[in-house]
Amino acid sequence: MDNIAILPYNKDMKIGIAGLPNVGKSTLFKALTRKQIDISNYPFCTIDPNVGIVNVPDERLEKLATMSNPKKIIPAVVEFVDIAGLVKGASKGEGLGNQFLANIREVDAIVHVVRSFASSNIIHVEGNVDPQRDIDIIEMEFALKDIETIEKRMAKIKNDVKNKQKDAITEMAILEKYLEILRMGNDIHSMPDDESQTVMSNLQLLSMKPVIYLINGSWDENPNKNSIEVDLLTEAELSDLSVEEANELRDEEESGLDKLVRSAYEILNMITFFTTGEDETRAWQIKRETLAPQAAGTIHTDFEKGFIKAEVINWQELINIGGWGKAREVGKIRIEGKGYVMKDGDVVEFKTHNS
Repeated sequence: MDNIAILPYNKDMKIGIAGLPNVGKSTLFKALTRKQIDISNYPFCTIDPNVGIVNVPDERLEKLATMSNPKKIIPAVVEFVDIAGLVKGASKGEGLGNQFLANIREVDAIVHVVRSFASSNIIHVEGNVDPQRDIDIIEMEFALKDIETIEKRMAKIKNDVKNKQKDAITEMAILEKYLEILRMGNDIHSMPDDESQTVMSNLQLLSMKPVIYLINGSWDENPNKNSIEVDLLTEAELSDLSVEEANELRDEEESGLDKLVRSAYEILNMITFFTTGEDETRAWQIKRETLAPQAAGTIHTDFEKGFIKAEVINWQELINIGGWGKAREVGKIRIEGKGYVMKDGDVVEFKTHNS
């Protein structure tokens, strides 16, 4: 559709592309964003992060737009940050590691690109292709950096603990628990959601960030969950074509990159609700379990403050009926109050004191 517009994106949708040098990170970024960037065969060709905004593929938005025929169509988007390759020793500053790790700290989730293809033309910093070893190197560097972060925090609150400050004593116990887990080489992604989450979230630990493993090539013995296999070179070449031309050449209906964007959207526990009318049809991003007033606040802060009610219908039901006016006539528009938990696929009109 020609009338798609991109407006400011949701700040909670920032995904970092990480991995060893020469595994396909910049190729992935180019394919995602269709931007021509330096993808030279050199470990540190990408020093400053490249940032690209990518649409979340959603056929619901297109179908609602076909029904409403709006002036603008505004999709949900994900921000991808292409971060230069890490190497062994990055946590100690090897290969500009400290700078790169700082960039990763700022993202909400990580796409870890893992090389599983062999090529005599593209050097491998470790000398040969071994996907699991490469994963272990990156995760070890994350853990080492996190250990350093925790130890710095422990040193900072040490005097408060000596002075028997209750909050400091509680925090120290939590820090010691996580430090021990990391030192033993264990995973901290699945730690229980308790008071420790508040303490640890403030530290922005790399090892706690949600991860999608993007396998560049194929890996028969891949043991990692949340993984997607993609031939990035092919996807990059197809990204230079029109959407129609690329779809004709693909074996599958959905590209590997569309799957990645969807996974990135889902891994941050986001859902989409819609608004639709003559002016625009738009996808809005919110966290799962968001209440109606807070969802209204994503449109405008005044909508949350002045929230009265939400008029809601599922997107498919609305299309089946043939429009908002008809749905209202047959009594299919639900009236929901402040306690309503938004559902993925809701189409909404918010009523406020100012509307």
